[in-house]
Amino acid sequence: MNQTLFYNGTILTMEDGPAPQAVLAENGVIRAVGSLSELETLAPSAARRDLKGRTLMPAFLDPHSHLTALASTLDLCPLGSASSFGDITRLLLAFQRERNMAPDQWLIGFGYDHNVLAERSQPDRHALDGAFPHTPVLISNASGHMGAANSAALKLLNITADTPDPEGGRIGRESDGRTPSGYLEENAFIRLTSAMPGPSPEQAARNVERAEEIYLSHGITLIQDGLTDAGRCALLSAAHLKTEAVGYADLKNSPGLIDKPRIGGYKIFLDGSPQGRTAWMLEPYASSQPGQPGYCGYPIYTDGEVTGFVRTALTQGRQLLAHCNGDGAAEQYIRCCRAAQEETGLRVADIRPVMIHAQLVRREQLAEMKDLGIIPSFFAAHLWYWGDVHAENFGPGRAASISPLGWAEALGLPFTLHQDTPVIQPDMLETVWCAVNRLTRGGAVLGPELRVSPMSALRAVTVHAAYQYFREDTLGSIRPGKQADLIILSADPTAVDPMDIRSVRVLETIHRGKTVWQA
Repeated sequence: MNQTLFYNGTILTMEDGPAPQAVLAENGVIRAVGSLSELETLAPSAARRDLKGRTLMPAFLDPHSHLTALASTLDLCPLGSASSFGDITRLLLAFQRERNMAPDQWLIGFGYDHNVLAERSQPDRHALDGAFPHTPVLISNASGHMGAANSAALKLLNITADTPDPEGGRIGRESDGRTPSGYLEENAFIRLTSAMPGPSPEQAARNVERAEEIYLSHGITLIQDGLTDAGRCALLSAAHLKTEAVGYADLKNSPGLIDKPRIGGYKIFLDGSPQGRTAWMLEPYASSQPGQPGYCGYPIYTDGEVTGFVRTALTQGRQLLAHCNGDGAAEQYIRCCRAAQEETGLRVADIRPVMIHAQLVRREQLAEMKDLGIIPSFFAAHLWYWGDVHAENFGPGRAASISPLGWAEALGLPFTLHQDTPVIQPDMLETVWCAVNRLTRGGAVLGPELRVSPMSALRAVTVHAAYQYFREDTLGSIRPGKQADLIILSADPTAVDPMDIRSVRVLETIHRGKTVWQA
């Protein structure tokens, strides 16, 4: 019998009631919580784990990210440090030299943020052609919603003046209105570049295992693959993972995957990125760009298509995750969920649909979501990373209410928090810090009345996340009978100064009673 007794530290069970002195795990399950003397009597031969004043709590659960997408970035040129077009080409050239790449070999970079570039614009083929006249180059924005290809890459991808814009996407054009500029947006980037060469299946599976280590280092034992096609599904099956991964099948393009192992439901996209100005809004962006007066972003699908997606999920009893950043997309999801419920007579709440990001959702929309049983999963780290950009794009009023956790809490609507990795790292404690402080990189506080307590933010990535996954009986808190998925932290996030939460470190990650990562 494998028994471990944890004691001599702060224990956050995420359950109501006083904190226990000790926790007993047995064969991968929580057997008992209580006083140290009681548990010592119950299990006198248990291995003893002295916490030495540190904090034990349930492991974090990832409500939304892209495990296989993070894996696919591990062999790419990292561009997150770029502050100009010149930096991008410098980083790409250095990567090409370090890897001893042939001149005709694809050079792929990931992670630039146009909002911090000196040019304050998206790069195009002209920004890349000078340094790479013959090498095919493709670079991705950190959001994953857009990117740029040079002339050599456009030729290999067969993107020409005659290539039409795909549904839900846009090919950037030059002043003649036809010649591709190299900038690709939404489905023009996601779909038209899907034929890119990749690593061998064996290397790809190893990269998934490397990616899992990153999640484990942040205390996460249930990881999401938030848009799974046939190739990504095969990767999840081939990789030897230490914990759990759950994929969500692309309902538009890969619905047949729904009965495969590791698939938890469906995923659809209803709009784009607020910092990339492709999120679908009910009212125009505050700052218009040339040729775009009254610009509100745009939808991906018609109401008929979205209602059909919801109907499919309802009739099959499958969970549906919908990417909605703008309030226009949020309104469409709510409207179509209600329509499908009325058509089928089936309760939307029974499949626990999730609104992913819910970045600019309105208060009255949250009330409708509570009525329908739609769970908001907020990308609260937007407050820090792009809060200042949102103030420019949407004006101070709308920017102040991004990621409105306080409204959801006041309504009694359970919410979760995520990082949308690889957009940013899967750092749950940084996200908790963002939710508690609502601070931007520029030093502004956005909507201080929408802050939540550290405990509320922690519940969003434990108890509420378990509910989102239909796993509330087995995960998310420390209670007898639940799985022994635990983390040991350097300090108690509910007791430190709120500004210091981001400095708390994960020291150990435990899955089913076994240590799977240690600092």
